[in-house]
Amino acid sequence: MINGVVLDQASFDQGDLNLDGLRDCAVNWQWHEQTGPDTVDTRLDGVTVVITNKVVLDAATLQRATALKLVCIAATGTNNIDLAAAATLGIEVRNVSGYATASVVQHTFALILSLTTQHTAVQQALARGDWQASTQFCLLQFPIAELAGKTLGIIGYGELGRAVAGVGRSFGMRVAVGARPGTDAHNDRADLDELLQRSDIISLHCPLADNTRNLIGPREFELMKSTALLINTARGGIVDEAALLQALQQKKIGGAGFDVLADEPPRAGNVLLDAKLTNLIVTPHIAWASIESRQRLIDQVAQQVIQFIADR
Repeated sequence: MINGVVLDQASFDQGDLNLDGLRDCAVNWQWHEQTGPDTVDTRLDGVTVVITNKVVLDAATLQRATALKLVCIAATGTNNIDLAAAATLGIEVRNVSGYATASVVQHTFALILSLTTQHTAVQQALARGDWQASTQFCLLQFPIAELAGKTLGIIGYGELGRAVAGVGRSFGMRVAVGARPGTDAHNDRADLDELLQRSDIISLHCPLADNTRNLIGPREFELMKSTALLINTARGGIVDEAALLQALQQKKIGGAGFDVLADEPPRAGNVLLDAKLTNLIVTPHIAWASIESRQRLIDQVAQQVIQFIADR
């Protein structure tokens, strides 16, 4: 039996998942809810398999983990692992994909629908007693927009972007797809400027990389419709948050729904969290986190460990 360690179980499991698939592997597991930089070396000592979500494994850490042969990332993104160092050291790195599609798509449209129905403003009106004091049977001071006939612009057309597009079409929306950042428009892909100008709702589904960091900033907000909504369930660093706040305050765009921030958790605060705007919704990076999604995640990781052992 080989030794394995789970470095940050609490980042994907709150005691509500079935972990039998992992427990049944021929692995002597150590389980840790979280792991800080000062303890990661100790926890990797003598370990062949590691499961990590957000714990960073840089080149120096990997070099010191002399027994390590497999890194299983309990996520799709690989940015917390030095992939080049792992390859040089002969350490296999496996991530998971596709597990959170249904959850992210659902959350994306939860944000869109909350904004288009002015859910926050309506709830505040109810709390104030506006409906109770109304002379009419309904409150009409919160204009509601229909999705049918609107243009949904998608930046990042992988599995998630395509799934969001499919649901958008079911609402009767027109779908416009942006060209990959840094490339020219081609075939049915619009360049970024055109996409921003055309779209009523822009939904981000691209990874955070050098060519997407602050992809949406002051210049881009100037191009957008004054009624446009910006939805981000991808990564916080793709959007300049200070510029977004200014665009919302100055009514350069109609609203925004964000599930991600540039720094998470936002221990030092964040301009978006401090804003008291009814056209801004911020959720705490939970688009991916349905219980079904997290169960698929851990089941995929277990299968990767089983396959690794079988191939040895």
